[in-house]
Amino acid sequence: MTKVIYPGSFDPVTKGHLDIIKRSSKIMEQVTVAVLENPRKIATYSIEERVKMLKMVTEPYPNVTVDYYKGLLIEYAQNNNINIVIKGLRAMSDFEFVFQMALVNQKLSPSMETLFMMTNNKYSFLSSSIVKEIACLGGDIRSLVPPEVHNIIIAKYQS
Repeated sequence: MTKVIYPGSFDPVTKGHLDIIKRSSKIMEQVTVAVLENPRKIATYSIEERVKMLKMVTEPYPNVTVDYYKGLLIEYAQNNNINIVIKGLRAMSDFEFVFQMALVNQKLSPSMETLFMMTNNKYSFLSSSIVKEIACLGGDIRSLVPPEVHNIIIAKYQS
């Protein structure tokens, strides 16, 4: 069985993330979307909120599961018998960081492979940070986030 992991902070999930998830689910037998609990980043949404949002938007995809992890990605992957990482790329600036992480992961676990998936060009500008900034300033984010999570994201900024 071809199992892959799509890791990220997903703070919050965007249509760009969902695009990578949908496309991965079409070509892989099992996709685990894994939310990283990163102590170096101050997240806007809790792990539980991010997992909940991801479960909502991935419900139509029976071969997609959502989980979270802290620590090294390769440890989580090894513990779950996953040896392929999917990473979305928006621009060349993404490539440098993701490429470096892929090399480190392969150094730590030689069986680990990383597949790069180019984002759909209509999402090449999109990031969770942009969504949060627009939402914080009262802008319309409906075209940027899946409809299932729109109200959850907006609610964070209305308090």
